[in-house]
Amino acid sequence: MLKTHKLAIIGLGHVGSAVLARAIACQLAAEIVCIDIKPEVAHGEAVDATHSIACALTPNVHVYSGGFEEVKDADVIICAAGPSILPGGVMDRLTLAKENIAVIRSIMTEVTKYTREAVFIMITNPLDVTTHVAATEFGYPEGRLFGTGTTLETLRFKSILGAHYHVDPTDVQGYMLGEHGNSAFPAWSTVSIGGVPLEKLDDFFEHEEGFDCEKVGGEVVNTAYDVLNSKGWTNTGIAMGACRLAKAVLYDEHAVLPVSMPFSGEYGIEDVSLSLPSVIGKEGVLKRVPLPLPAEEEDALRKSAKSVKAVLRGNGVIA
Repeated sequence: MLKTHKLAIIGLGHVGSAVLARAIACQLAAEIVCIDIKPEVAHGEAVDATHSIACALTPNVHVYSGGFEEVKDADVIICAAGPSILPGGVMDRLTLAKENIAVIRSIMTEVTKYTREAVFIMITNPLDVTTHVAATEFGYPEGRLFGTGTTLETLRFKSILGAHYHVDPTDVQGYMLGEHGNSAFPAWSTVSIGGVPLEKLDDFFEHEEGFDCEKVGGEVVNTAYDVLNSKGWTNTGIAMGACRLAKAVLYDEHAVLPVSMPFSGEYGIEDVSLSLPSVIGKEGVLKRVPLPLPAEEEDALRKSAKSVKAVLRGNGVIA
């Protein structure tokens, strides 16, 4: 019998429900199970999604709810559990650390009763902190557990650059790296459009004003808080980013995407998880790509490491 792909979504709040909707729309998996600390919420989201599948515009995906035992034969797990920052609160994902470290330890204790084979994609904030806890404390195989990292920042970066130069954002090459949060930074050394390097973009593409690198870098980070304060949460962009990563796994694409996982000496950095471009396939992260960054970008990466390490240390995750 043909093996079909199975996706498990843990946490069906604003983000998890958006992941569910995008996963169905993108035809990621033939089977999707919804898992939540509130079983009635998982049940409601699964039934609601099932009703949408009766429409001819969507594939006939089997969507249902269940407990953690359902991850035992999942190909991919996407975790969006735990509280998020709220409008009016401190605009820094790192403030969620204490509560969500406990949430993730509880979830990983349950998940690892049933599998360490499924590729596990973390969304829960503070992303680099929860990823580091999950990847280092539960015996998960190296590379099979990673965080969405700066995938979302990179999508925002490409969107802003595409709008500035009036081109399709998918044709923009470049990465945001480091922390998924306030110390994320644009790796300007990686930016090009259609093979044209950053310093020559103004010569080749339409634009209304000169390009300000510092302004754009700040805009990428701050746009998250614009969305948050406007609608109360962010979910659509990160849901699509997570689904993009899941597709790279399920289709064994060997796609190069910026995800978070523990550093093992790259740039002399250890004991922290941050984002670097990584080759993603059916086994998860197949290879990290430690780019030859210029000095100022390497310094920005070290700043990210210092910021995240302080939270890991303050919560007793590292010494």
